[in-house]
Amino acid sequence: MTARSPDEPHRASTPLELFFDLVFVVAIGQAASAFHHAIVANHAAQGLLSFAMVFFAIWWAWMNFTWFASAYDPDDTIYRLMVMVQLTGALILAAGVRGAFEQSDWLVITIGYVVMRLAMVSQWLRAAANDSAHAATARRYAQGISVVQVGWIALLFVPPRVMLPMFGLLVLAELAVPVWSERASPTPWHAEHITERYGLFTIIVLGESILAATLAIQAALAAGTALLRLVPLILGGLLIVYSAWWLYFDSSSSVRLTSFRRVFAWGYGHIVIFISAAAIGTGFAVAVDHATGHASIGLVASAYALAIPIAVFLLTLWLIQDRCAPERVRWPWLLPVVAVLVLLTPFGPAPALVMGMLMAGAVAGR
Repeated sequence: MTARSPDEPHRASTPLELFFDLVFVVAIGQAASAFHHAIVANHAAQGLLSFAMVFFAIWWAWMNFTWFASAYDPDDTIYRLMVMVQLTGALILAAGVRGAFEQSDWLVITIGYVVMRLAMVSQWLRAAANDSAHAATARRYAQGISVVQVGWIALLFVPPRVMLPMFGLLVLAELAVPVWSERASPTPWHAEHITERYGLFTIIVLGESILAATLAIQAALAAGTALLRLVPLILGGLLIVYSAWWLYFDSSSSVRLTSFRRVFAWGYGHIVIFISAAAIGTGFAVAVDHATGHASIGLVASAYALAIPIAVFLLTLWLIQDRCAPERVRWPWLLPVVAVLVLLTPFGPAPALVMGMLMAGAVAGR
């Protein structure tokens, strides 16, 4: 297993990487669905906390594989088998999402995470044995992942009052492992490949939004809700998702990955983009539930379930893309202004439709 060239031309995602992403669709769908049910049952705060915790586990496992595969991807039998072990862990994690939301039972998710992480350690040890130029970095990754994984297992046995602070510390430890490891000798990741991989994950979370919206509308129609009542909501949802896609892919990000600090800010900052994009679909489903009388929350609260993730998506996109290259946009402060306006829409008529129109305006003005 030797490092791939960071200047390799036409470096695209492999079929195995696309297959890997497909498995994560299941996990994200489970988390988004559970979050949706928590909001309509008027348990938004607890649902958001569980959603964020589960989503971190999903995103971090995907992150580790993606950056490793950008530097090392021999596509031989051993590599494929190790990736399939990681895929199995992701499926186990997805199976434990419902229990984590409903009973705060993290055992199944932890088991899935252990399976994924042990396979990742094996990959790094193999890289250390075959790539002398980056052996120190690979060993640091293997050591760091192993130590933090012990912490995740220990988390199962701590008192409930200690769990959340310890979870936060473990998240910080996970985020610190790549920073510490890469300082030994940076791995030769491929900028265009990385930005494509992040773009594909963005499509996955936006796809979850479309799926959530479709299922919610199907349920409403099956319950006898008049389609005419849902037309403003449907149009708003389409404008929101289409505009989110347009805004994200409006310009290339690879040119911005020019320094150690910028790479980590861009790479880590994407978790907010991913989680907010997934939550947009959840918010739309909540809005449909309210429109059809199947939610325990009021109109303003249901509208904010959609407005807040949209605003977070816009602000994060502004921070990690527009702020890094203000010369590439006509109105550098457009996205924050639109985010503020979106947060005001729940107090007016047809909030989802107005949000969609504001998003479309951001596309036109950017």
